[in-house]
Amino acid sequence: MESVADEEKFLESLARGIAYIFGPNCEVVIHDLKGQPYEHSIVAIENGGVTGREVGDCGTNLGLEVIRGTDVNGDKYGYITRTKDGKILRSSSVYIRNALHQVVGAVCINFDTTLLLHAGEAIKAITGDKQNSQPKEIEESFPKNVSELLETLLQQSADYIGKPAPLMTKEDKLKGLTFLDEKGALLIKKSGDRIARFYGISKYTLYAYLDEIRETPFSSESF
Repeated sequence: MESVADEEKFLESLARGIAYIFGPNCEVVIHDLKGQPYEHSIVAIENGGVTGREVGDCGTNLGLEVIRGTDVNGDKYGYITRTKDGKILRSSSVYIRNALHQVVGAVCINFDTTLLLHAGEAIKAITGDKQNSQPKEIEESFPKNVSELLETLLQQSADYIGKPAPLMTKEDKLKGLTFLDEKGALLIKKSGDRIARFYGISKYTLYAYLDEIRETPFSSESF
């Protein structure tokens, strides 16, 4: 039976092989989602300049949703997303599961198609699907650390409600916290203080709200 080290070495070689074929615009990322905390889940990366990340950085918002269980299937192929600096990426994310169907890792490919898209109609077969229709665009952020990821999710929660936190009612805040919970924000260690400050409530009130929106009492052990 292969050891964990052998599996990691194989995945690193796989990432290097894919990146070598498709060149410097193709970023390939290996995440350890079992043996590493999420804030340092990247254990191997090729052509990290595409999203500006490196080994030791954290995963994206999509990975959090898979770990949280909000996104049951997880795997996504050929979706379109954008970086903060305006790059248009064609991405695929494949999650590795153990015999118990628990997510233990992920292989993610992010191909910078910006220049190809600007090249015109002649290369639609490369940047589109088999019918040359536009692939689905998914909102994915590529933070270097979980603090940046949490700030993105907090702003998304405010955008979802449609008003800044100081103007939110209790019902608004419950909806915002439900949004954050489903996005996996509460899995980020020590996120409670920042979330409570953002919504202008105490941590005690935060725990009470979380108990209210969840079917089972909320555990704050890593929160």
